[in-house]
Amino acid sequence: MADRIIRLKTVLARTGLSRSTIYRKIADGSFPRQIAIGTHSAGWRESAIDRWIENPVGWRESGREGAALHD
Repeated sequence: MADRIIRLKTVLARTGLSRSTIYRKIADGSFPRQIAIGTHSAGWRESAIDRWIENPVGWRESGREGAALHD
């Protein structure tokens, strides 16, 4: 099954975090990184956001979250 890509608006709604908090957490490695989905667009793997929601304090980026999307 392919992993769905979700955009910032959905990530904000699902996590309850602000945009600035999300980007700060990405910078310190405590939130999943976006993946490029076009020249000027990016999104997040829904599965990575789901894992973060399950354990936001203990979440750390694995190799897959920042990897390019391959199907």
